[in-house]
Parts: sequence; structure tokens; C-alpha cells
Amino acid sequence: MDEQSELRLELKRDFTEFLDQDFGRETGVGRYVAKVDDIIKHYAQTKRVRLEVDLQDLSDYNEELHRRVMGSPSTCMPPFEEALEEFIRNRSPKLLEESQRVHVSFTGEFGPHTTTPRQLTSKFLSKLVNLQGIVTRCTLVRPKIVKSVHWCPVTGQFQSREYRDVTSNTGAPTTTAYPTKDESGNLLVTQYGLSTYVDHQTVTIQELPENAPPGQLPRSVEVVMEDDLRDACKPGDRVAIAGIYKPVAPAANGSVSGVFRAVVVASAVRKLSRDAQGPSFTEEDYDNITELAGEDDVMEQLGRSLAPSIHGHDTIKKGLVLLLAGGRERTLQNGTHLRGDINCLMVGDPGVAKSQLLRAVMNIAPLSVSTTGRGSSGVGLTAAVTTDADTGERRLEAGAMVLADRGVVCIDEFDKMNDGDRVAIHEVMEQQTVTIAKAGILTSLNARCSVVAAANPIYGHYDRTISITRNIGLPDSLLSRFDLLFVVLDSNDAARDREIAEHVLGQHRYRAPGDDGKNAGDDRYIDNLEEDEERERGITPMYVKYDARLYGPRKPGQKEPLSLPFLKKFIAFAKQRFATPELTPEASDAIAEYYADLRNSQEVKSLPVTVRTLETIIRLSCAHAKVRLSAVVEKADVENVQALVDIILKSDPSAQETRKSSGRRDAAGAKRGRDAGNDSDSDGDEGMDDGADRQQPGAAAAAAAAPEDGVQAMDADDEMISEDEAAAPAGAAASSPLAAGEAIRQAVDEVLQRSGGAVCSVTGVKAVLAAKGVTVSAAAIHEVLTELDAADKIIIDGADFYPAH
Repeated sequence: MDEQSELRLELKRDFTEFLDQDFGRETGVGRYVAKVDDIIKHYAQTKRVRLEVDLQDLSDYNEELHRRVMGSPSTCMPPFEEALEEFIRNRSPKLLEESQRVHVSFTGEFGPHTTTPRQLTSKFLSKLVNLQGIVTRCTLVRPKIVKSVHWCPVTGQFQSREYRDVTSNTGAPTTTAYPTKDESGNLLVTQYGLSTYVDHQTVTIQELPENAPPGQLPRSVEVVMEDDLRDACKPGDRVAIAGIYKPVAPAANGSVSGVFRAVVVASAVRKLSRDAQGPSFTEEDYDNITELAGEDDVMEQLGRSLAPSIHGHDTIKKGLVLLLAGGRERTLQNGTHLRGDINCLMVGDPGVAKSQLLRAVMNIAPLSVSTTGRGSSGVGLTAAVTTDADTGERRLEAGAMVLADRGVVCIDEFDKMNDGDRVAIHEVMEQQTVTIAKAGILTSLNARCSVVAAANPIYGHYDRTISITRNIGLPDSLLSRFDLLFVVLDSNDAARDREIAEHVLGQHRYRAPGDDGKNAGDDRYIDNLEEDEERERGITPMYVKYDARLYGPRKPGQKEPLSLPFLKKFIAFAKQRFATPELTPEASDAIAEYYADLRNSQEVKSLPVTVRTLETIIRLSCAHAKVRLSAVVEKADVENVQALVDIILKSDPSAQETRKSSGRRDAAGAKRGRDAGNDSDSDGDEGMDDGADRQQPGAAAAAAAAPEDGVQAMDADDEMISEDEAAAPAGAAASSPLAAGEAIRQAVDEVLQRSGGAVCSVTGVKAVLAAKGVTVSAAAIHEVLTELDAADKIIIDGADFYPAH
């Protein structure tokens, strides 16, 4: 017996003893015997025999056997499979068919053999590897012949021939030519029914997008999956594949090239979960996250920290924070899928930091795929059916949205996309699937991602006299799929322009700690000793040191911005631990009432109010509850979302111009009417001057007494309060009518300042007062608004108002 046969028998004997002893870490008795019994039990339905062996169990049993498996799996696999087949036949002699293929696969900890397509180099050839990546393309499942049977009509005898290729672990590869004649020259007839075939499929694994080095093309590797492993994964799946990395000799056309192609022959496929690749939290992180969520201004802090180097855009930043947190995804019992991902579209003039906001979202999102409107097609975003150059087969290739499953897709220059390509993403943005019906391939791929798009108007600059739809040229069917739509305008404001100029100049003057000015602007060579020390200790700092040159002048009471690693951890914690917030009855009633008011309102809105708007409010409310780390959606979440939705729906500059012009015409007409009335009364007033002069002392006394009477009357009126005001806390109500009026005026000024000239609503004033703990009636707010309108400070338009100048 030669040395190779002895080694084969030794390996077979060792694995047989491993199974006989039933060695295992987790159970004292019956671990692998139970697995074999389970295979025997389900064999009639599955026709599948594959035993998964934990490498740690193999190492504990025999370290030398474990080393051989990792170093030369092609030598170990055949005797292992023979031992397993004998083990099964001993327990159930009549179970397995004669041509049944028996497989042994390995799972567990692979140590340094856990790799990615980029790290898969020649040192791993002919070794067992654990390859992690994302599936980008799959070929069709085709039969591959293993053994052909031929019959000779002259002699009446049968002949058989076995075929082996690179995927085989027994013997050298054979030729693929069919025998047509026997040794005597007689013709042979192939018996296809007696031949043996095996399913064969090839998939392409690409390195994970978040792990790929920026600015470099992602690496890919082909994986061969046969028999029961076919269709174990589809494009877009994140998988860990255990297999043997094997070289493939090039085709010999007179000369043989020294450059080989390499593939991975899979023996086990395991899908990776998104949570398994999330950040790890320390006890200090838990304390910091809980502390931040308990603060009243948590949304303001998160919004300012999203992109602190970008001046302004506070409302947009808050909306993007809610987008990163996401709503609640639901799949009902009847199969209806309700998406939880939030989509956002930013439209506006050039040079207003739309692309920079997209870049900020990409830096924070754990999985993000970036593309542009002109640089991508419809099939490039969804999925494509391509032809394999080697075999000529059709295969499915995943697009950007399928690769970004459970992530964010950032599309810049959205307006430059062709109409036909833009229609392809309609299904993704609502149903969150990609359905393919091309070239005989019918399938559906998951594309559960948020879409963040930025677009410029058709005419270069935003035309304030026409609607958003005409400015961007998008149909309502697509606009209604965007939950958030922000119009970003480049307004001429001297004070604001000076603030932006100082902010930008401060960034150009900024020099990081440790920068001596000799690195030619490359921050990679700057050593920050504090950050390096904290990173070595595994500490994630909560805040970054405030620098006025980098973040602009610091306002009174403004806190330091959150650090980028902590912001990532906070959003990941909110999405993982509070993924399913429940709606309270109060929140449901508030959402229903607000939606009904929007539908019945006669105002011109930026977006059509449909049932999708109702789902938008629900998603945003759930996201706001996640940010607060709350398991329930409360009425306060809905009120904060209402203020955001009001800004979105009333942000159309064309509607604002129409309201302003009509408001000015009404105000001018009322003023002319008042002037005409004053002129007609002037004659009568002249005759009353003397009487007025004579009654002046008495009038002065009455005027002196008027404040006390007025206060008493106010107190009497204050006793007649509503049920809501009576239920409010004592500390929440204003201490006096004068204090309430001043609080309302301050709230109105704050709302006007936030809107930047846009239309404001009474709901926004209520939200600001509620945040300050002040409870007033709607009548008191309308009274103050009427006084400000009479003073020509604002113009009232129904339930809304906007600045007069």
C-alpha cells in the first residue's frame, strides 16, 4: 500500500472515531449522532446529505487533524465523506441510493483563514477559507455531467466514463470529450437516463461596500456551488462562504499562460445579518447614549452634529437624522409589506451644500451606496440580466439599490437621470423590491433601502413663480414617494451672506492639532494624540472640542457637537434596540386629525396630500420616538413631526409669492378703507375738541383706573379655562396674561426666524410654546397675531402667517 492510500485510511479512521465518540463542546451526549439522525429522518423529503462539523470541536478532538483540514482540505474531504457514508449506512442500511453524494462541510471559527475578496491572495491556494462578502451576480443552475453511460449496439455491452474538473477532490481533472467509439471502433450510443449529473452554479462575491477602501474598485471572486448548495443565496445577500480556494489552469491554445484564474469551491454557505456587523457598545457608551436621549434638545444636538461644518439648514439636518433612524417596517399576516425606510429629496439652487449633505449621510450610514443621475441607468440601480462571456449563459447582476439593502442610496444630480431610468426606481421606493422578468428569468430581489436624492431645477436656478413640479420636471407619482422634500434657495440676505462667508473662511484658516503646516493639506499625516489614546483604550468620545473657526461663532448656551463615532453608535443603538415603537391612542388620534386637516385645507401645497402623506407622518413619528429611545410613539412626537411636515408642504416659493401678493392687496384695500373712514369722521371730531378738553381730567382718571379694571377682567376671564388647560400642569401655564402675550410674541419671532421667510403656522407656534413648557389657548395666539398684523409686522392668511417684509 502506497503512502497516499495509508494517509487516506488514517484520515478515514480518525473521522470515523470522531463520529463514533460523538465529540462535541456543547452537549455531553449525542451532538453529531443527533445531526446524523436528523439527516436520516428528513432524507425522504430533502434527498440531501450534508453534515456540518464545527472546527473548534475538531481542534479539541485532534489538533493535528484540524491542522490538516485547514492546510490541505482536498486531501481530507474524500475520506471524511467516505467515513460519513459508512456511518449512515451502518445506522440505516437501505436509506442511501447508490449514486447519492455525501458531503461534509465545516463551520465555526476559521481564524486567519477568514478573508475578503481583496485579501484572498496566492498564499490561500488549496486551503480552506471563510470568504465574506456580498453576492453581486448569479448564473443559472445547469446540470454538469459526473458519469456518462454508453451502449454499443454491436456488442450489446455498456461502458461508463467519469468526469472530473477543478471542483473535484478525487484524482486529476479529466477531459470533457464524450467517447463515440469503443476500442474496436464500434459506435457508442449515450444513455442519458443512466448517466449521473449534478447541479452546478457560479456566483460572484464582492467585498462589502462599507469595507472597501475609498476611491478603489471593489474586488470580486467567483464561487462554484454544486449539488444542494445551488440557489443558497441570491444577489444582494451578505454571505460567509466556507470552501477551498483553487487555481484554474488557462485554456491551452498552443501555449500556456503562467497567469492562473482562481475560484472558491464552496462547501458551506451562511448568510450574515446586518446586526452582526454593527458597532460594539461599552458600558460608558450606554450611559452616554441614555444621557443624550433624556435631554430635551436631543433633536437639535443630533441635527447640529450631522454636518457641523455646513452652515444653517437646521430643518434639513433634523429630517436627515430621522431618515437615518428610520420608521417601523411591518409585514402583516396577509402578506402586505409596509415600508419603514424614509426617502428624501432636496431641490434648490446650485451651491447650497446639497451634495455636501449627501456626503454627510454617507459618512454616518453604516451601509451606503453613492451614484449620480447621469452616471447610472435604470438597470444599474435595480438589477440586470447579463450574458456570461465564458459560457454564454444568462445571469442576474444586482444593482446599486439591491446592494444597498438595509442601507442608504445617495443619488446626486437626480434631475439629470433619463425618464425611462427614473421609472425603474418607482417600485423600489414603495414596494422595496426589484422584480425581474427578462430573458426567461422571473425573480424578485429585496431592495429595502432609503433614497436620498439631490436635484437642480430645470432652468439652473429656482424659478419662484412656478411650482416645484415644473421646476424639477418630476411627476407627482414620483414626488409622492418622497417622504421629505426640501426646497433649498440661495436668497440674498446681507447678514446671512456675511455669516456664511465668515464660516467658510474660518474653515480655510483651521489647522488641526499636530499640524505643522508641512503636510501639504493631507490630514492623514496629522497625529492627534488625544484621539489615538482614546482609540487605544476603546473609548468613544461623546463630544468634540468646539472650534469657532471650524463650526462658526458659538451661540449662548450652544453645546459642543457630538463626535462622528458616537453619532454612529447612537443611531445604530436606536435602530437596533427600538426598532418597533408602538403608536399610543393619543398619537393615533393626533395623526388622524392632522391628516384630515391637511386634506380639507384649501391652501396650495408643495406636494399632493395623499394616503402616502399619512404613512409619511407615521414613519416620521416612529423615527422621532426612536431618537428619544422610546418604545412608544407619544403625542409630543407627532407634534414635532407636524411642524416639520408643515415646513415641507408649505415650502413652495411660488405658493408663498401668491399668498404674499394677495395678502398685500388685501392689506392695502383695508388700509384705504380705514383712511376713507378717518376722513369722513374728521369733521365731527373737530366739534368735539372742546368737550374732550373739558373732560380730560376725568378721562385721565378713568385711564389710570383702566389697568386695574382690565386686570380684574382678565382674571375673571381666566377662570373660564378649557378642559385641556385645566389638565395641564400648574407650572406649564403662563403666570399672567402679560407673560403669556410676551411668550407668544417670542414664539412667533422664533418661528419666523426659523422659516427664513417661508409660510408659518399656528401649529409651529404651539410646538415652540410646548417645548418651553407654556400652555396657552388658540384664541390667545390669534389675538397676538392680529395685533402683529395691525402693526404691519406679519400678514395673516387664514390659519397661516408670514413676515410682512
